[in-house]
Amino acid sequence: MAQETLALAIITEVFPDKAAWDRLPDALIEAKAMGAELAVLPEIPLNPWSPASKASRDEDAEPVDGPRQKVLSAAAADTGVAVLGGAIIRDPDTGVRHNTALLYDQSGSCLARYKKVHLPSEEGFWETSHYEPGEEPPTVVSGLPLKVGFQVCSDVNRTTGFQLLGAMGAEVVLVPRCTPPQTYERWKLVLRANAVTSGCYVVSSNRPAPTPNGLIGGPSIAISPTSEVLLETTDRISVVVLSRKVLEEAREDYPGYLKTYPDLYARAWKGVGDPG
Repeated sequence: MAQETLALAIITEVFPDKAAWDRLPDALIEAKAMGAELAVLPEIPLNPWSPASKASRDEDAEPVDGPRQKVLSAAAADTGVAVLGGAIIRDPDTGVRHNTALLYDQSGSCLARYKKVHLPSEEGFWETSHYEPGEEPPTVVSGLPLKVGFQVCSDVNRTTGFQLLGAMGAEVVLVPRCTPPQTYERWKLVLRANAVTSGCYVVSSNRPAPTPNGLIGGPSIAISPTSEVLLETTDRISVVVLSRKVLEEAREDYPGYLKTYPDLYARAWKGVGDPG
């Protein structure tokens, strides 16, 4: 019989330089002791938050299977905990950089890569100066007890990705992010709405505040497909259990059972073109 639940750790901690990378396995071991099968890290968790400045640095990026990816893979394999992390990955042919979410299973195998699409450009978040938008739609990944998809931070404010993932069979959407505490209530509102309209669990791990009253910080959160907030925390490690039964019930209830009309909206988007 297929497993019907997933114990998921939200790790509100980053490991922003080589000296800190050794702490990642310790965090995963701690999460495993709390029952976790999968751990979700914040946005680009093995990097400093370099988009605080417009200045881009070569050392923040790496090739496919570069050093940060090897650290994530080894930590998953050594602890037996699947992990969603990320890195700024440089395309081997073009040199173009992308902010890339990376999912490793309990053996350390990379199950999926997803390139962040929607990039902010404002004080403290000059991301367009550091990497380019992804050009591939999100996909649904099997290999864990629940089917997962990804969005990264600002992607949540353009909700099409969630709608696609729900229609494609995703059961939980994982959202690494780096957001300000001052705007947390707005992020919470959008994340809850995305959970309801996609019929998915939504789990988001935020980068912790490096300094008090700074531009980064605020809670990480786990939300059910009924919009219930299951966990809202700034704790370093927290664990929540997600249930397929809850998903099935939500999708049988309103608005989960509403029919989708992809061809209709595809025609409309084609007519609009790029609204900017």
